[in-house]
Amino acid sequence: QVQLVESGGGLVQPGGSLRLSCAASGNIFSIYAMGWYRQAPGKQRELVAVITTGGRPNYADSVKGRFAISRDNAKNTVFLQMNSLKPEDTAVYYCNLVYNSGGSWWGQGTQVTVSS
Repeated sequence: QVQLVESGGGLVQPGGSLRLSCAASGNIFSIYAMGWYRQAPGKQRELVAVITTGGRPNYADSVKGRFAISRDNAKNTVFLQMNSLKPEDTAVYYCNLVYNSGGSWWGQGTQVTVSS
């Protein structure tokens, strides 16, 4: 079993920045990728960004050029730097971990609200 602890959400004005962190503990072996998804009210959960253990990132088109995902493999932590935030970025952001076997775990989510 793995535990994913997220932090860094909050309220920010449009154009502002936030940095999300997700630290994994417990069964942290054979991790293939870690990343972030988000779910806005009334919408399906969607991919924001993911990064493999090898460091290859993948972004949703809606956040390319504004968000940056990074990973500290030694600390089993993934970060999401979010810049130029827009109201449409408002959502609950969930950390996700995928094992080499394909198994997946989710964090409990952290609220990000972009509003003036």
